Amino acid sequence: MLLEVKQANYIKDYKLHINFNDGTEGNVDFQETIFHDERKIFKELRDIGKFKDFQVALNTVCWSNNLDLAPEYIKEKMAEQN
Repeated sequence: MLLEVKQANYIKDYKLHINFNDGTEGNVDFQETIFHDERKIFKELRDIGKFKDFQVALNTVCWSNNLDLAPEYIKEKMAEQN
């Protein structure tokens, strides 16, 4: 089965609650990713307003600056943090 993000909700700071199509759900803190990756696309999301501007599309979380992260990466990040 192809892993897909079915729903994402903003919690606070750089944290989202994610629901996957395999029934897994939990919170993911993206602060480390955003503040340690020096690529411009990540730097733009340091502005919390831009971080909050996301939607679920293409089976994952997509931000308005065209950043999207693989569902597998998001799930791995969630597992590391819990």
